[in-house]
Amino acid sequence: MKKAWAYILPTLLCFVLGGLVGWWQNDAIREWYPHLVKPALTPPNAAFPIAWSIIYLCMGLSAGLVLTSVSPLRRRVMALWFAQLGFNVLWSILFFVCRSPLLGMIDIALLDILVAAYIAQSGKIRAGAAWLFVPYLCWILFATYLNAGILAANGTEL
Repeated sequence: MKKAWAYILPTLLCFVLGGLVGWWQNDAIREWYPHLVKPALTPPNAAFPIAWSIIYLCMGLSAGLVLTSVSPLRRRVMALWFAQLGFNVLWSILFFVCRSPLLGMIDIALLDILVAAYIAQSGKIRAGAAWLFVPYLCWILFATYLNAGILAANGTEL
């Protein structure tokens, strides 16, 4: 059962933080976001919770694979996992709650680096842990494009 918790707890943490972020950014999504000029490839709002649900599941399972390993790299890789999760949450706060595409852009650029680093390092422990983060990397690279497009089209006001 101890091994199961290594998968359950990180997955639960991702979903709980995702729920909190959704609640925090709700007003901005209703009142501010619809009025922004967005890039042509912006998906409908309904796509975001579906994508994030899949990504959060993959993130939690990836952490479980790392946590259940006996690798001496495990602590360092989990530090990357927690760092990227923190920057993930921070992006929503900066972009939506603070309504700052500029601060969001800075954060998401760092998030891109952290997720790529996690993939590289977790792959040294278990290939599956790295592969589970590939959809996440693809999604946040797309989100980086969206954030950059919004920043370019709407200015840098904080």
